[in-house]
Amino acid sequence: MRGLKSVVCVILPVFLLGCATKVSRVDTASTIDLSGRWNDTDSRLVAEEMIEDCLNQRWLYSWEARNQRPTVIVGNIVNRSHEHINTQTFTRNIERALLNSGRVNFVATREDREQLRDERRDQAEHSSVQTMKQMGEETGADLMLMGTINTIVDQEGRRAVIYYQVNMELVEIESNMKVWIGEKQIKKYVERANTRF
Repeated sequence: MRGLKSVVCVILPVFLLGCATKVSRVDTASTIDLSGRWNDTDSRLVAEEMIEDCLNQRWLYSWEARNQRPTVIVGNIVNRSHEHINTQTFTRNIERALLNSGRVNFVATREDREQLRDERRDQAEHSSVQTMKQMGEETGADLMLMGTINTIVDQEGRRAVIYYQVNMELVEIESNMKVWIGEKQIKKYVERANTRF
């Protein structure tokens, strides 16, 4: 019995140490693929490349030739893939890339605008006349950016090729004219311990 207790006293700390959670900070720009699914790196890279292509096409030069800066809003990015993809993260990446370009104006999303309108209504009741912000002074967007995320999965046993295709288009809000269509593909080869993808 005493020998069993000694063995447990030696093995238990080693077992607990092996089960301890390890956390380390990594560079947010680093690429780490754990599952093979859509991840933060895919979201960031697609957003940056799509917006770079979008901002270097003819539609923007025609605005700049008139010495004008278009106002853009990001609409719905629809996930039609087989995975759960947080499109809000992708949308935020697009907003950031657009805003940082300095070549377009950018207005808040529909949800953000509702919060701002609530604030103005509150200010109308509680703020001084000198500091109160007026209703009806919002900037209307000229163009809306919309998109879809699709996937094709080719699987055989534990191996799969996952093909992501992101399509985006920029549409003039007044005329419904499409002024830019962009496409970005990502192809991943994944080999897993189990067969579920």
